[in-house]
Amino acid sequence: MGEETKNNLDLSIVIVNYKRHDLLDNCLASISKYSEGFTYEIIVVDNESTDDEIGIVCSKYDRTVLIRNKKNVGFAAANNQGLEVAKGKYILLLNNDTVFIENTLFDLIKYFQNSKEASKIIVSCRLLNKDGSLQESIFDLPTVLNIFSSNFFLYMLFRKSKSMNKYHYQYDKISSPIVVGAAIGAFLFAERNLIKEFKGFDERFYFYAEEMDLCKRLSDRSGKIIYFPSTSIIHLGGATTDDFPWFKYRNQTIAYLQYYQKHFYRFEFFLVIFFHYCGLLLRIPLNIIIGSITINKQYLRRGFYNFRQLFIYPKNQFKKT
Repeated sequence: MGEETKNNLDLSIVIVNYKRHDLLDNCLASISKYSEGFTYEIIVVDNESTDDEIGIVCSKYDRTVLIRNKKNVGFAAANNQGLEVAKGKYILLLNNDTVFIENTLFDLIKYFQNSKEASKIIVSCRLLNKDGSLQESIFDLPTVLNIFSSNFFLYMLFRKSKSMNKYHYQYDKISSPIVVGAAIGAFLFAERNLIKEFKGFDERFYFYAEEMDLCKRLSDRSGKIIYFPSTSIIHLGGATTDDFPWFKYRNQTIAYLQYYQKHFYRFEFFLVIFFHYCGLLLRIPLNIIIGSITINKQYLRRGFYNFRQLFIYPKNQFKKT
């Protein structure tokens, strides 16, 4: 790239990698294949790789910058590192377990160029599972009612209810852009200045819920989360943490409790914490019973993890004002 191109980049793509160089390689290859009509850079922030495989993977792809962390600083902090050095007008926060199947990024840049609200929106596209089925990638922000419904399985009876099932969008046939409550952090596209205005992710969230918190903060300041269904990518979903199940369960619990600590107050806060632990208490015997009847170790293991989650409560780092 010439100097002029470097200083006028359309897009910076930030990808956090944690011990899955194979996923990263596939992701980078797909970006390289589907990246016509715009200029871009890729910033890979690697957490705690102890070999040089990450360097070998990144060296295969032009326009790729590698930032190496000697320890796992977490998903939020690592993304913010990439944001800090990004030069593009737009920024994409992207998971390493994603694969492009069409020129999605060009479509989104055009969408932003034609949008009157470009400076106050975050956009996510359709995320597909490996088999091509639609993934639950958009949802409503947590409320007392949908937290109650989720923990007591009521969402299964009211799947299309906006108040009872935060994933009700899954049952709508969405063919044009709509405003949603939040989108998972696998694919978040915005103007770089907007994300920098919010100082990126809140680094008090180590892993999980940081994107939900960002969506909440944006919504509180009259911003919008837009679901753009006209283009799709594949998201393997959980591939990075599948080999570390307790890491996943532990950090999901911590993240959700932290979200409640930050965004719920007084009696509502008491209720959502109560519902959270009641949900765990219900799931322990349920998973053990199902696992025993079906002789499925996965359910038994899940019940054990649910039991361990009962003893997790993170220190409250969010002072209420």
